[in-house]
Amino acid sequence: MKKQIATAAAPAAIGPYSQAIKTGNLVFVSGQLPIDAATGEMPAEIKAQTRQSLENVKAILAEAGTSLENVVKTTVFLADMGLFGAMNEVYAEYFAQPYPARCAFAVKELPKQALVEIEVIAAC
Repeated sequence: MKKQIATAAAPAAIGPYSQAIKTGNLVFVSGQLPIDAATGEMPAEIKAQTRQSLENVKAILAEAGTSLENVVKTTVFLADMGLFGAMNEVYAEYFAQPYPARCAFAVKELPKQALVEIEVIAAC
């Protein structure tokens, strides 16, 4: 059985998908762009964008009854691998050992010309 997770504390889904789906003891959070849910604005630089994406993930996980501490896997999409170091600095502020498994790679383009998008899988 799956349950849709939605919160106004993160940007609403802009297509036929959910912010997250909870099934069993796992939560699958859709890729989060660095959009501030309150203003609809996106920061300009990679560190602020990474922080906003992770804050959006954090809000969705809280709605699902879990937290960043329970994240087991992340996927980070970058507009350019040259942004990896700066993204990684901020990412390290949000996760502690044992770190989640992670995949990070550059894509041709992200929605709304974002520099980063982050999706996670967390345990409940």
